[in-house]
Amino acid sequence: MIEALEFYRALGVDRVPVTLGPDSLRGISIAPETSVNAARQTEPETMPCCSVTVEVDPIAEAGTIRRSPEDKAKLLAELRDDIGDCRRCKLSEQRTNIVFGYGNPDAGLMFIGEAPGEDEDIQGIPFVGKAGMLLTRMIEKMELSRESVYIANVIKCRPPGNREPEEDELDTCRRFIERQIDIIGPQVIMTLGRIALQSLMRIRGIKITQARGKFLEYRGIPVMPTFHPAYLLRNPADKWKTWSDAQKALEKLNAIKT
Repeated sequence: MIEALEFYRALGVDRVPVTLGPDSLRGISIAPETSVNAARQTEPETMPCCSVTVEVDPIAEAGTIRRSPEDKAKLLAELRDDIGDCRRCKLSEQRTNIVFGYGNPDAGLMFIGEAPGEDEDIQGIPFVGKAGMLLTRMIEKMELSRESVYIANVIKCRPPGNREPEEDELDTCRRFIERQIDIIGPQVIMTLGRIALQSLMRIRGIKITQARGKFLEYRGIPVMPTFHPAYLLRNPADKWKTWSDAQKALEKLNAIKT
């Protein structure tokens, strides 16, 4: 409980009502104070701070199994085969291509976004549209390349009209991004936008403006949340904030490597 409260305080949540029931020893239930109904990637200045629900994940921390780059590539290919022509949720009804992931199977840095857009749906590659071009420029500014990092989304199919993924879609697809992380074993993760952060960390109701710039942890891996490139296209004045987050991630990655 203490660790959970410290976690929320680091995110800027310092006062929430707590309801403890008979099963309180199994987790912490924090009741919502407000509802959230923000448009996709427009939450940074308008989304109210609300509640979160903590879920305990029994899976062991990623990165504990040492694999060769060849083994990782093979396991990723097997995972893609397992996804197949996925019909596990309603997003399959209108998508063109499943967008699995792109980059180095042995990458030290992994970028995780929300879901494919129109360009990504057509090409089957993540972040190739205008937002992807902005992400690519940032990666290159970090003196890296798309081929040296790994890029994926928490959702593998494009939601109709680029709407936000719904809870059942996130729940259905989450296993695949978790497995990708487990196989690649990145040393640092950057989440892009609110949806990616909330889905990966299983947190609800946290504003990206509260979370960005501060390291979180996913199964022993440092996670740096930042804005989604699509938001930055509409709010270019905040690009420096994302670059600051990227520098912190790069510093962490270099420190781990040394």
